Order: sequence, then structure tokens, then C-alpha cells
Amino acid sequence: MDSYLISNFLIFLGVIISLCAQLYVKSNYNKYRKKESKKGLSGFEVAKIILDSNGMSNVYITEVRGNLTDHYDSSRKVVRLSTEVFHGTSIAAASVAAHEVGHAIQDKEGYSFMRIRERIFPLVNISSYGGYFSILIGVFFGFYDLIMLGIALEIIVLLFQLVTLPVEFNASKRAGEELNKNLLLTKNELEDSKNMLIAAALTYVASVLTTLLQILRLILIFTRRDD
Repeated sequence: MDSYLISNFLIFLGVIISLCAQLYVKSNYNKYRKKESKKGLSGFEVAKIILDSNGMSNVYITEVRGNLTDHYDSSRKVVRLSTEVFHGTSIAAASVAAHEVGHAIQDKEGYSFMRIRERIFPLVNISSYGGYFSILIGVFFGFYDLIMLGIALEIIVLLFQLVTLPVEFNASKRAGEELNKNLLLTKNELEDSKNMLIAAALTYVASVLTTLLQILRLILIFTRRDD
């Protein structure tokens, strides 16, 4: 197969993987956000109970605008929950809240992959924008050294995404354990929670695959120059 066709196929494949992952997450989230938990605890209450049970009164919980904007801010020791998760009493709200507290527990315990990710993070934005800029200029003007620089910068992004995988899967595992230990969800609800969190984690797998395909495509562009 011609390298040009392979390159276009890799672009197409990356877009398909990314779209499928996003649709899968949204469909699962929408499914479980409609299922109210038996205990009727809000995301805030779930997060607070888990934090208290782990002796983490130094970690605060705040509400943040947006949809699925939930995250843990390790620099300020704050669990930020989107409005729907903060106030919601669904299985989805409990799962997301527990997942973000899972990151807080990782921080407390000094989880190695989380520490590595934090050290790489400052390079990621620079690498991402710098990589695309180098590649764009390199392809447009035929500066293949710039294309190689762009590939190297994209590899840094890929490394960050690879380190993120165990961080996210581990946070979901901790979430399930904490929800079970603190009796926050029933047995059936725990299964639903697990399914939703796995679906969410698969978006990170999709990101890794998409970036890898992008790098392979760039290598094809570079090697085509040597033909």
C-alpha cells in the first residue's frame, strides 16, 4: 500500500477511535446518571465520607462549572466536582466523586505514577503545541529536521499519556474499594459503577492509541522524504 494512503488511513483510524471512545463514555455516563443510588447520597457527601474515612480532613471539596469537569487539584489539595456530580445522587455522581477522591488518596500515599505524571506535566503543553508547530512548518517548507523535532515532542506527549493510564485505572480501583468499604453503594450499584469507570478510563486508552497513530503517520512522512 502507498505510504500516502497509509498516512490517510492512520488519520481516519485515529478519528474513529477517538469518536467511539467519546460516544462510549457519554452513553455510559448518561445511562448511570439517570439511576439514583439507593442511599441517595450526593457526590459531595460521597467524597466527604471517603475523605473522612481516610483521615484526609485537609482536602477540600468544591463545586466547579461545566460538564464532566471533575478533577483533583494536587497543588491545592482540592477535589473539584462539576455541579451535576456535586449535587447529584445518581450512581454516576457517586462514581465520579469517588474516582476523584481516589486521586487524592494517591496523592496522600505518594503513588509513584502520579508523581511521575506531575513531573512530566509542565513539558506536555510545550511539547504538544511545539510539536504541532514544528511539524506544520516542517511539512510546509520541507524542513525535515523540524518534522523529526515534532515527532520527538509528540513522543513526550505519548509518554505522559502512558503514565496517565495506571493513574486513572488505579483511581477507579480505589473508588470501587472505597464505595464498597464505606457501604455507599449496593452490590448491584457497585457493578454499575465499575462499568461506568472502566468506560471513562478507556478514553485514556483511546488517547494513547490516537497519539501513537499520529506519531506513526509522522514517521511515514519523514521516511517518504528519504525515498
